[in-house]
Order: sequence, then structure tokens, then C-alpha cells
Amino acid sequence: MSWLQKIAVDQAKMIAGRGIAILSTGFSPRKYMLGMVLVIEESFPGVFRIEVDSKEVLATINLTPGLTFYGEQLIKVGDAEYRSWNPYRSKLAAAVLKGMKELHISSGDKILYLGVASGTTCSHISDIVGVIGHIWGVDFSPRPLRDMIDNLARRRSNVSPILGDARTPEAYSAAVPRVDVMYADVAQPDQADIVVKNAKMFLKPGGIALMAVKSRSIDVSRSPQRVYAEQVEALRVGGFEILEVLELGPFEKDHAMAVARLRP
Repeated sequence: MSWLQKIAVDQAKMIAGRGIAILSTGFSPRKYMLGMVLVIEESFPGVFRIEVDSKEVLATINLTPGLTFYGEQLIKVGDAEYRSWNPYRSKLAAAVLKGMKELHISSGDKILYLGVASGTTCSHISDIVGVIGHIWGVDFSPRPLRDMIDNLARRRSNVSPILGDARTPEAYSAAVPRVDVMYADVAQPDQADIVVKNAKMFLKPGGIALMAVKSRSIDVSRSPQRVYAEQVEALRVGGFEILEVLELGPFEKDHAMAVARLRP
């Protein structure tokens, strides 16, 4: 074995053990094989593409090893355990696979999640922000929020559920501090206005808003592209710089993800 091959093997072991991408001067191992699992790359901090039995899946490192939250596959690689992230059940995962330029969520971030529902996407964001980050998840529907509490919040200290209406952020203002990122999946006709209203109260200047737009929840009579454009314009008027807009088909039909930065 040459010294270059030895470096590759050593780095593969380190990546498998720690779940992080390691680059060395003059050599960047992109792939490594451990049994039938091929870890391809770290797409964003804490988000990985993994090949299992010739099938590529998106995954995050499980913050609570051994536990699943919506029937997702657990993949063991060295000392790390990954949770597969289904893009047909998570619009954020769909956006990553559709070529999102930057996730804008990383370890230690504070997140306000509007429309958290039962917590599928929230569970993966929880993996990414880790124990030093935190998510405040708001939903107005008691039943899915109860599912989120039973399945996720009781098991993870970095998730706080809030029963509330995102249209009235003042009602939960005492429970939520200034945050780094807002993730909104509220599927309401005035969802851009809801995001702007919450951003003014909670989002730090320069903070990021990720807004999932379901065009059919806004206006079924117009084209999805026109609806996306109107929602994006409402964000711009509300004080945001638009960074990118991604259509999410085929994972989510007539959906888009808007990424915006709150102007200081």
C-alpha cells in the first residue's frame, strides 16, 4: 500500500467514525467503501449522500442512535449512525436533491419552524443543529403537534413544541428568542406575509428564511410559477433579499422552496 492509499484509508476510517468530511493537502477522498455502504460525500455540514446496495440516499447523522421517527432507514457506518432522509416526505430534502446552493442550517443554529406538523423534517434539522442548537416548532393543529411531542420532542432536548397560530407570533413571543433561521411550511394563501411578520419579531438581521410554497394552497386557477413569483415578491417587499427559488418536482408537485436573507 502506497502512502497515498494509506492516507485515503485512514481518512475513510476517520470520516466513518466521526461522520465528518476531512480534506487533506493534495488529496481529497470523495468516496470510501465500508461493507455494502458507500459514503459518497457530505453535501452540506451534517447532510450526507450515502450509497446503500447501489441505491443513493440522503441522510443525516442520528442525534439519538437507535431511534427512528417516521419509519426511516438507519444506516450504520463505523461509529456513526445515519438516518435516511426521504425527499418525498420532506420538502427540505427535496430542495437539497434539486440542487440547493447552500443549506443555511448548521450546528448550533437556533431555528424557528412554522408549520412543524408531526416533525419529519424537524427531526433531520434537529440532527443538523445538534445539542448546542435548538428548534422552536409552531403548529396550530393539536393532533400532529401531539404526534411530534410523543415521537420527537420527548426524545430530544433541542426541540420545543409550540401550539399556536403563525399569523399571531405575538402569542408565542415570550417562548421564542431571536433565531438564525426561519423554516416555514404553512401552506396558507398569505404565507409570505406570515413569514415576514414572524421575521420582524424573531429573525436576526441577515438571518435566513426558507419558505416552502404550495401553489395549490394559494390559487389553483393560476400557474404554479406565477404563484411562486408573487410569494417571492412579497418576501422582497417585506425586507428580504432573494437568494434562490427551487421547484421541487418530482418529489413535491406544484411546490417550490424560496431561500431569502433578511436585509439588515
